[in-house]
Amino acid sequence: MTEKPAPNLTPPVAEKRPYSFTHHGITVEDPYHWLKDQSYPVVDDADVLGYLKAENSYFEAHMAAQKPLVDTLFEEMKARIKEDDSTVPQKDGDWVYWSEFEAGTQYRKHYRKAADGSGAHQLILDENELAAGKDYFRLGELSVSPNGKLMAYSYDDNGSERFAVHVRNLETGSETGNIIPGTLSSIVWSSNNIGFVYGLANENWRTDNLKYHRLGDDPANDVEIFREADEGFRVDVGLSAQEDYIFFQTGDNETSEIYIVPANDLLSEPMLVKKRKKGVQYSVDIRDNEIFVLTNDDHVNFRIATASLGNPGDWTSLIAGSSSVYLTGFSLFKDFFVTESRIDGLDQVEIRSYNGAAVTDRIKFPEASYDAGLSNNPEYAVTKLRLSYESMVTPDTVYDYHVMKKRLETLKVQEIPSGYDPAEYETERLMITVRDGTQVPVSVLYRKGFKKRDHSLSIFMPMGPMAMPCRRGSARHVSALWIAALPMPSRISAAAMIWAMAGIWTAS
Repeated sequence: MTEKPAPNLTPPVAEKRPYSFTHHGITVEDPYHWLKDQSYPVVDDADVLGYLKAENSYFEAHMAAQKPLVDTLFEEMKARIKEDDSTVPQKDGDWVYWSEFEAGTQYRKHYRKAADGSGAHQLILDENELAAGKDYFRLGELSVSPNGKLMAYSYDDNGSERFAVHVRNLETGSETGNIIPGTLSSIVWSSNNIGFVYGLANENWRTDNLKYHRLGDDPANDVEIFREADEGFRVDVGLSAQEDYIFFQTGDNETSEIYIVPANDLLSEPMLVKKRKKGVQYSVDIRDNEIFVLTNDDHVNFRIATASLGNPGDWTSLIAGSSSVYLTGFSLFKDFFVTESRIDGLDQVEIRSYNGAAVTDRIKFPEASYDAGLSNNPEYAVTKLRLSYESMVTPDTVYDYHVMKKRLETLKVQEIPSGYDPAEYETERLMITVRDGTQVPVSVLYRKGFKKRDHSLSIFMPMGPMAMPCRRGSARHVSALWIAALPMPSRISAAAMIWAMAGIWTAS
């Protein structure tokens, strides 16, 4: 890749204007305060807009010589994306749901069809219609009521990251009730279908509250059912596997606290699971009035415990914490539960019995190195599990795993329109000893026929923060690749993929 020299331009310099503010007895000088439009998210200040236009003009002039290269890269990336794509349909109650992109459109259409196969498919939401004539559109939540007759959905159409909730009658297609502006949370319906829980964003763009909206009521009169006092915490709402309890979840990056209410009585007094303790994280679900807890209270790699609804804070270990297994989650189903974990950075999905948590099956995937996990599994009583899978060779894949037969069924492999043959590449998983003697797992991708030797050109991605695993893909971006090495845990960057497509390599 050859870069053209940029023209000799002078960038705009923001003017300094005297301004100061005082908090807690400390005065701070901020000469650039004027650059924050005081009417945000509406930006209409002439000075602010003028400076932004000057910055944009400078950037466009500086990059003008590179436009052919930018256009080439854009078209190459675009060619890897299937425009007329759709999700794999998934059953939820009496309906099967999916979404589609049509060629030439930017947003999804959401559909459903009766699970028994009767009747035609039904368009329940067209994002393109909602986005028409707008400079910005982003769908937030889409939540169908338990009886399948109503749908609450939210969207942001001005870029403020505050979402307005609307309610649609799916039997008639008409909008019902009032619009609820300014939300920033999940939406969870009550089990009796007469209302739902949501949270409003505060002035700091955090959700510190939960409210209950009863259909037909004025949103101004919605009852606040939870309030978080710690300004560093965020609040959200969740639903149990059997859909009989609702969770009020609050926490920050290292501490959490959860309350429980019956899904049919949202105005009842919330029951605290366990009082927050700095550094202790936990999440919960409930099966037959038994609480299951994932927590790091006595091991950094988390454990799974259980407790009774009558004494929710008294936790008994079901799966002890382990220095070799990092537990990342669990999901409850009628006849079994599933744990997700990582061993040496590699994803594991295990099916366990409720009788002592014994592992009855560890799902086997087709390659040595991959990303895999549970996908969308909305129902409680199931005989198969929806899984997502991806590797450095295999594009995004959707499986159904048949639990009794212990068999993976491929439902979809992401199509790459510009062309890609996975048979041309191989991936391996190695254990490499680093300077301090630690064994570090590394995923390697190379073209078949590549000759392994001590010194080879490669892309090498360093370890990422917060024990985040490397996404060992996506095969969508593989082109003229010779060899790539990815230690785990880490996370591959978009820049690395662009380098791979452009043929820029670094010596390993």
